[in-house]
Amino acid sequence: MFRFTEDRMPVAIILAISLIDFLAYFFLENLWVLALYPVIFILIKGCVSAWNHHHQHTPTFHLTFLNRVLEFFYALQTGVTTNMWMLHHNLGHHLHFLDQKKDESGWMKKNGKKMSSLAYTFNVTLTAHYRAFKVGCKFPELQKQFVFYTLLTFLIVGVMTWYHPIQALFVFIIPMVVSLIFTVWVTYGHHAGLNTSDEFGASYNNMNKFFNLLTGNLGYHTAHHHKQGVHWSRLPALHDKIKSKIPEDCYV
Repeated sequence: MFRFTEDRMPVAIILAISLIDFLAYFFLENLWVLALYPVIFILIKGCVSAWNHHHQHTPTFHLTFLNRVLEFFYALQTGVTTNMWMLHHNLGHHLHFLDQKKDESGWMKKNGKKMSSLAYTFNVTLTAHYRAFKVGCKFPELQKQFVFYTLLTFLIVGVMTWYHPIQALFVFIIPMVVSLIFTVWVTYGHHAGLNTSDEFGASYNNMNKFFNLLTGNLGYHTAHHHKQGVHWSRLPALHDKIKSKIPEDCYV
């Protein structure tokens, strides 16, 4: 069922979070507790975004149906639907991160200066779905799936909002929006300020063990860009092979 056994625990935790979400949706009625819900879970769902990112690089299951089900729960937690990162990130940013005129997650202003983290977050968040769709024009089948599953997710969230509006707002809608904003804000620190044509000098790396435990080795960012299809569990080994090529100022 799983393509890599290392995905079993992360998926179990992510599905457990979704179970908590649905229990809160159906049984929480206290407005103050509901208002605190997205605050309590923002960092947790921010980390889930990293695992959604890994999944769209290397699908978790052999069966497409199971991947689509998992992507639905990812979408409810992170605001990122099926194929969105596949288009925007894999087929966009990863191909263009060395060219700020094309990068879908570009951090450079038109005048060549670095954007502020706030401007970057505002710009990339508001255009994320549009840019994914635009990249999809070159990949119509992926684009079609992206549009279909995005509309399906919004439809289901709409029905849940009609049934329990306050619960849906605090348990699903606000966390989806805030998680997407948080995800984009975090990605600013992956490349901002590194204007180079050298792939080994264009990403910042974070070797903190706790950070990499929570994000599935996302701190090994140069290795991830060097071979984006490598499973997250193999990134430390890949990093060891290429670390002599990574400049010292690319570590944080």
